[in-house]
Amino acid sequence: MDQTLTQGLVDIDNFELCPKFEQTFSILGKKWNGLIIDVLLNLGPQRFKDIAGKVTRCSDRVLVERLKELEMNGIVVRNTYDDSSLIEYALTEKGQDLAGVMKTVHNWSEKWNQLDADDPQEVDQCHQPL
Repeated sequence: MDQTLTQGLVDIDNFELCPKFEQTFSILGKKWNGLIIDVLLNLGPQRFKDIAGKVTRCSDRVLVERLKELEMNGIVVRNTYDDSSLIEYALTEKGQDLAGVMKTVHNWSEKWNQLDADDPQEVDQCHQPL
C-alpha cells in the first residue's frame, strides 16, 4: 500500500502534532476563551462586568482566571487609567489577529450547528461578526 497520502495529508508513520499548534489549542480550546475573544473582537475594549454580561454562563471566578491567562499569553491587555477606577480589557495585536480564525469558526457553526427553532431568542442571538 502506498504510504504517500494525497490532498495535503502526511505520511501516517511520520505524523506528529506541531508543538506550536498544540500550544495554540491549549489556549483557544480552553472553555470560555473563544467566547471572550469573540466579545472583544466584536465589541472592542470592555469592562469586566460587560464581558460577564455577554458570557453569561461563565462564573466571575473563572472569567477572572481566563482573562489573566489570555493576558499572560499576550492575547488580551488589561488597561487601567490613572485618573479613574476604570479597568478595561482589550485584544492585543496578537488577539486581533484571531479575527480570521473566529470568522471561520462562526461560518462553520452556521453550517453545522442547529439551534432550537422554537426559541426565537436563541436564534436572534446569532450574528455575523467582524
